[in-house]
Amino acid sequence: MNIILWIMQGLLALVFAGAGAFKLIQPKDKIAAQLAWAKDFTPNTIKLIGGIEVLGAIGLILPWLTGIAMILTPLAAMGLALTMFVAGLVHARLKEYPMVGINIVLLSLALFVAYGRF
Repeated sequence: MNIILWIMQGLLALVFAGAGAFKLIQPKDKIAAQLAWAKDFTPNTIKLIGGIEVLGAIGLILPWLTGIAMILTPLAAMGLALTMFVAGLVHARLKEYPMVGINIVLLSLALFVAYGRF
């Protein structure tokens, strides 16, 4: 079970680190060209979402890897699950149903990690 959890943590960390870094590095107009929801948000809000995703990715790996404050790993997974829940609501409002499916998959994986690490 530990190996499966590590694989899930690694996959989630890669996804969220990549998505978060994209939101942190790119200007709003470039993000909005690729992600329709970004038009409805301010540049600072998009950067905040990116920062949350990057910090969540770090929180999935670093505490459990170092053995320091290991409770932060399931808490990071819960935070990312909440982020995916809200993202799913935004995508549903915009009728972007394939993205809602992706949000549900990521939310489920994050909840699996949170359950396994609590």
